[in-house]
Amino acid sequence: MNRFIRYFFFSFLFSPLVSKAQFSGFKDSVVQLYGVVMTADSLQALQGVSIMVKGQNRGTITNRDGVFSIVVLKGDVIEFTSVGFKPKKVDIPKDLQGNQHSVIQLMVNDTIYLAATIIKPRPTREQFERDFMNTQIPADNLEIARKNNDENTRRLLMQSLPKDGREASNQYLSKQAAKNYYNGQLPPQNIFNPFAWAEFIKAWKRGDFKSK
Repeated sequence: MNRFIRYFFFSFLFSPLVSKAQFSGFKDSVVQLYGVVMTADSLQALQGVSIMVKGQNRGTITNRDGVFSIVVLKGDVIEFTSVGFKPKKVDIPKDLQGNQHSVIQLMVNDTIYLAATIIKPRPTREQFERDFMNTQIPADNLEIARKNNDENTRRLLMQSLPKDGREASNQYLSKQAAKNYYNGQLPPQNIFNPFAWAEFIKAWKRGDFKSK
């Protein structure tokens, strides 16, 4: 109990001294940064330059004379950015003597080269009509489906594409049914079947027997 009272007494006695030392250390690290921002080529004052402390959400901008002022800490990194100029960074020295620091920051123009643009005169009415009529419009899904459902296209696809499982099984079952139907007797000859001759004539007219 006596040890606890002794610890509390010494803490109460020396806490103001510790707080005062911490405050003195923080006060010594605070720096008033001020200066002017100008163009590097003509030394003209730049208005509206953004001045931000890196890693922190605070900063300021220059006035119409390019002058600024901001409170920073020793060791901070200050970023200068403006549209049309290359960004710049300034380090506040950690061993800076005193609590004030001034800078004259020169900003260099940031040149951006764009791709060449070729300006052509407006086309005549004849040229516009010619180009409009010769424009190839890509087919949409409806047009593609319409072309795929064309009779010639479907016939070509039937000859080139392999049969799927359903078509193969139906063909096999049809052959088995015909074989079982004529089981024990000779099957009829289609050469005497008028329906078979009619299908043969239609296929001949379509050109199914032409050499590919």
